[in-house]
Amino acid sequence: MSRKVQRSEVCADCSAPDPGWTSINRGVLICDECCSVHRSLGRHISIVKHLRHSGWPPTLLQMVQMLASNGANSIWEHSLLDPAQVQSGRRKPNPQDKVHPTKSEFIRAKYQMLAFVHKLPCRDDDGVTTKDLSKQLHSSVRTGSLETCLRLLSLGAQANFFHPEKGTTPLHVAAKAGQILQAELLVVYGADPGAPDINGRTPMDYARQAGQVELAERLVECQYELTDRLAFYLCGRRPGKCTLVLFLDLSELAKAAKKKLQALNNRLFEELAMDVYDEVDRRENDAVWLTTQNHSTLVTERSAVPFLPVNPEYSATRNQGRQKLARFNAREFATLIIDILSDAKRRQQGKGLTSPVGEQDPLDLGHGDDDQHDYDSVASDEDTDSELTTQNNTNSMDSSDLSDGPITLQEYLEVKRALASSEAKVQQLMKVNNNLSEELRRLQKEDANCVGLSPKAPKGEKHTSGTDSDYDNTQTYDLSLSVGRSSEEESRADLEEGPSEGGEPDPTLPCTEDVILKTEQVTKNIQELLRAAQEFKHDSFVPCSEKIHCAVTEMASLFPKRPALDAVRCSLRLLAASASRLQGECRKAVPAEPSATPVDYQLLTQQVIQCAYDIAKAAKQLVTITTREKKQ
Repeated sequence: MSRKVQRSEVCADCSAPDPGWTSINRGVLICDECCSVHRSLGRHISIVKHLRHSGWPPTLLQMVQMLASNGANSIWEHSLLDPAQVQSGRRKPNPQDKVHPTKSEFIRAKYQMLAFVHKLPCRDDDGVTTKDLSKQLHSSVRTGSLETCLRLLSLGAQANFFHPEKGTTPLHVAAKAGQILQAELLVVYGADPGAPDINGRTPMDYARQAGQVELAERLVECQYELTDRLAFYLCGRRPGKCTLVLFLDLSELAKAAKKKLQALNNRLFEELAMDVYDEVDRRENDAVWLTTQNHSTLVTERSAVPFLPVNPEYSATRNQGRQKLARFNAREFATLIIDILSDAKRRQQGKGLTSPVGEQDPLDLGHGDDDQHDYDSVASDEDTDSELTTQNNTNSMDSSDLSDGPITLQEYLEVKRALASSEAKVQQLMKVNNNLSEELRRLQKEDANCVGLSPKAPKGEKHTSGTDSDYDNTQTYDLSLSVGRSSEEESRADLEEGPSEGGEPDPTLPCTEDVILKTEQVTKNIQELLRAAQEFKHDSFVPCSEKIHCAVTEMASLFPKRPALDAVRCSLRLLAASASRLQGECRKAVPAEPSATPVDYQLLTQQVIQCAYDIAKAAKQLVTITTREKKQ
């Protein structure tokens, strides 16, 4: 979507007429010259987009328009607008001033140093805290006052703040109130569209319950913004509609590079995907820039952005790797994107690294003698002889290194799903549940021995160690623009931290035996669901999910509403969120209308199994925590 700029509008930084660009996260319109400075600051400071030549989600454009027309610029120039606080020698640039140093120094002071933002008055208790600001944001997003929320965000309010009393984030509140522009602003500042509330419901659930269909759909788009943007960059269409044809390098070096990508843990893979996303944004803005500029006056070495600017919050190694992305030619960069999209899907579906014969989807990176590792921070200790580097001369590749024929992007993204066997996944999860049942019996035996009772486990029953490694082989990963650990990773980290700080058992935790009994009921219901999946009884999905949700609710009711231990809170949150997601996925097995789009039962089964897996893991975490705390 494009837009017409009103003649009355001027650049927020130098007052030049007819600004063609905008800084989305600052809510201001800027001219071409000032935009060159914004781009050099990096996306962590200013996210720029052309008003007419870039693609726009309608509500995001509407959000920027409203902020710009309602004085968002006064937030960033507060002290300049106050005659009593004018700093000596400081003035706003004019359109005729030079970009360097006049405009660039002012823009850096304004947005990077926040030199003119209103400073909150200090109090005896060290002033207004981030928590105070975040609570104000949590309350303000139910209104239509965008500039108020932007001001709070500029002062340090957290878009992902979890209100301890309300049990929700600001995005939940905005979704419930139907404030779609507030939701856009929060997402721009990093709010997670998939974040669960205290009952496991996401902002999308809130929007649907409030009848806000457009808002719910937009939140889904935001959750998958990263992968959608990468796919759109390749072929100009959203996933599932791409027809881009690429030849994939199947050389041994490329295969080794693909294995390295697959071996990255989720955090490092997310960092790599986000860096590639930023590089896509840089290249798209470059293309717009070159088509809209007066080449004789504006396109100079000083206004160009040849690679991603340094982000001081990142390590030197990561910043070096980000800049090296600019060396990739179009073919190499496209193949890297395809590789990331493919592995993102593999991780989301919880698939292992082992691929069937013939299912090779390697990372197309050649080896340049004068280049270095593009992502030194993610190399393993033993990877010293061969490194992932850019191929400097693609024309030198032997024809034997290429595949037999072209592969479309859609075929590439779907190859794992087409080749993978749902039966194998079901069998794997059945094994996991058997391990969980054995672990429960082992804990029952230990608990009974502690109180002098005889164990009730059947004779001859074998027990496994029950370590968390039982669940590490199919870790889920939801790739989006959100930054930070997933709830699964948080729960696991909390478990690793050990018991409460004081070393004393938590008296609010329920009896271990009660938790084990409820977990057994959850496990039994999950096994019933898995049998239905094995036998392709998709009409049984909904009743099975209702039983699981009921069992989960009963198990969660054993615990206090506000547990003292962070690990318990995280596990309960994961348990509730997974059960809620399971219900939503199972309902898809029964189309609302006969004329609806046919259900992809293979993909649906994979999603249902993943939800069941997450429920089983959360239940085991709660049993482990309770047992450990009661033994102290």
